[in-house]
Amino acid sequence: MELISPTPFAIPSLQPILSPEQRELERLILLRKLSSVFQPIVDLSNGDIVGYEGLIRPPADSSLSTPLALFEAAARLGMSYELDCACRDVTVQRFVELSLPGQLFLNLLPDTVVAGPIQAAELESSSGLAASRMIIELTEHRPNCGYAALREAAAHWREQGFALALDDLGEGFANLRMWSELRPEWVKLDKYLIQNLANDPVKEQFVRSLLDMARVAGAKLVAEGIETTAELMVLRKIGVRYGQGYLIAPPQPEPPRKLAPSPHFGQLGRRVAPQQPVVRDLAVSVEPMGPEVANEQAYQRFSDTPTCMALPVVDNGLPVGLLRRQDFLERFARPFNRELYGKKPCRLLMDPQPLVVSADLGLLELSHLMVAGERNHLVDGFIITSDGRYLGMGTGLELVRRVTDLQISTARYANPLTGLPGNVPIHETINRLLESGESFVVAYADLDNFKPFNDLYGYSAGDGLILRLAQLLLEEMDPHSDFVGHIGGDDFVVLMQSLDWQARLQRLLLRFDSIVWTHFDASHREAGGFEMVDRNGMVSFFPLTSVSIGVLLVRAGQYHSPYDVALAAADAKKSAKTEPGSQLFIVQPSTVESIV
Repeated sequence: MELISPTPFAIPSLQPILSPEQRELERLILLRKLSSVFQPIVDLSNGDIVGYEGLIRPPADSSLSTPLALFEAAARLGMSYELDCACRDVTVQRFVELSLPGQLFLNLLPDTVVAGPIQAAELESSSGLAASRMIIELTEHRPNCGYAALREAAAHWREQGFALALDDLGEGFANLRMWSELRPEWVKLDKYLIQNLANDPVKEQFVRSLLDMARVAGAKLVAEGIETTAELMVLRKIGVRYGQGYLIAPPQPEPPRKLAPSPHFGQLGRRVAPQQPVVRDLAVSVEPMGPEVANEQAYQRFSDTPTCMALPVVDNGLPVGLLRRQDFLERFARPFNRELYGKKPCRLLMDPQPLVVSADLGLLELSHLMVAGERNHLVDGFIITSDGRYLGMGTGLELVRRVTDLQISTARYANPLTGLPGNVPIHETINRLLESGESFVVAYADLDNFKPFNDLYGYSAGDGLILRLAQLLLEEMDPHSDFVGHIGGDDFVVLMQSLDWQARLQRLLLRFDSIVWTHFDASHREAGGFEMVDRNGMVSFFPLTSVSIGVLLVRAGQYHSPYDVALAAADAKKSAKTEPGSQLFIVQPSTVESIV
């Protein structure tokens, strides 16, 4: 009997047919064909780099060659979690390879945070980067997983040592709810609020309000998308402490570890108000604790030194937290807590968000931060850094003493009418600037036809006009970069290092001319001036009071003493007064663009 083989039939493949887009996405993820770039996040008060945001770039020869195309494809194909994990691994690995200082801001989706809570030990052992140096930046504000699940996951990440950041605040109501639900340690302003900020008072008020909310919530506010000097100046004036953007530095594969001076960016806040002493003067050497040192050692140090109110926790030279005496000892005093926590690392009991300030910050600016911050900063103190690295500790008590001494000294040498620094601090500040070797601008302002006005209307009206000019000077100058002094009478000196100094002086003249008429009678306003006996005993017509400003551009090594600077500035003022009306006379105008 002949055996007949059965007719063969096709067995359908068990492998799904992948689209070209999905094949390419899987290739990029599995083979890690992704690269990282890093954009610095800086302290706007001093220019120190506090961290970097890690951003992903797909290869240029890929069909998904842009970040937008890459992440949109992952969302369509349900592969966002896999892509997020790949991006996380690539970014952390490259950050460690570059040995970058400060914090790493990692972009992750809320659903990824919920679906894959990472044990810090796993990530630390695989990358060598401590969890305390990583900040999880949430890039979406409508979690599919729900807010309850996200809160639970966020608590888990925090227990492991991570901090949270909320991205693009100001984009909509959803991220305000996310802020309320998660209480992140960092909040980043959407770049829409920053664009054209200098010319939009409504945006400025929005930013002020969000800054107030951040202070109440204990969050650090970062302004994203800073692209112009004007935006930077407004943010610093408002009090926004941190920022990033192309003006500061673009995203780069190998970013700078320290910012270099730039003709557009200047020294970014390193020029504190010249009359201020700086935080470096408060620094006291306190031996730091490593984050893995046992709590028992911290307990012994607190016991052996009753005057020690706090211990800094530093990892590879970078401050990561603060052990507060009262909180620490209260925790150890509870039943069984010493046995429970004694051998565990002190990072578990430290405050991961202490007040950290640059050594170059002015004392008055620090006092404002202390008032706006938490009360325990006054008792426990703050960490002082130089170029982002641990320098020492400062105490609220010593800050109060120094600020009090500064106020007494200022009052002693202040002009009694305006309260502005007088001749002694003006002289000291010019001398300090000359010794520093930095370029600066001297603006010598004087009221025109002031004596006849004073004789006609009386000394009270004259004092009122002087006070009005002083008020305008303070309003138009940058408190971080410029120094306003009152020589006496109607003479003022402004020492300027703000990048837009000329625009500020021009605005001052326009504003003065727009309000000076309110100091005159109607008949004099209509006539454009008044008649008085001049110095020669002749009746003369004097126009309405105006302002003349002589401007001197001072380069390093150009003048040897404050006396030389004062003589040259006086000549500039005389030249300004040769023309009628409010005038701005600049000596050596060809150097305007190179002075700062």
